[in-house]
Amino acid sequence: MGTAMIRRATAEDLVALQEIEDAADGLFASVFSIADWQPAPSGVERSRHPGFILVASTEPDSRPVGFAHVIEIPGGNHLEQLSVVPSQTGHGYGRALVEAVKTESTQLGRTRVTLRTYVDVAWNAPFYATCGFAESVPDNDFLRDLLSVERQSGLGYARRVQMTCDLSSVRSGMPATMRNSSRGGYAEDHDRGRMGG
Repeated sequence: MGTAMIRRATAEDLVALQEIEDAADGLFASVFSIADWQPAPSGVERSRHPGFILVASTEPDSRPVGFAHVIEIPGGNHLEQLSVVPSQTGHGYGRALVEAVKTESTQLGRTRVTLRTYVDVAWNAPFYATCGFAESVPDNDFLRDLLSVERQSGLGYARRVQMTCDLSSVRSGMPATMRNSSRGGYAEDHDRGRMGG
């Protein structure tokens, strides 16, 4: 794989998000032996939340192979969802998206990024730990409410935790994985929190 192309999602990109997430969720359905995993929300539905959506692609302006949905919350940003199509996992797209989320959040003046994730799924908590996230305690109403949202959504297949990345050590410069795109570039997405965002 070449360098991951990361950009803000365009209206055209939003169409692909549900398909990407549903494909990625198939990995969870397999791990937890679940036959009826709920379908993902549409990209348009995700775009209605205050925050931003980044997409990763293999070439400039090509169809996304992954995305990160970030919601603005009190005291920082929340990585609501991170999904990469299974055929592209292991090629660095997820990590590039997480690093871009941290950079973008820093540029927006946020001091931290939080997420909720499964503890014992390799591409969840162990992966996020390598990206600078550490287990933390919900400290505002939004984050505490996610616990009840998860219970209502039926996400109790295994232990889940909140993780936080302190952005004070993140430089404000654009990481090497960022490239401008004619479809919006990089300048400018917990309802169910399944992949860990």
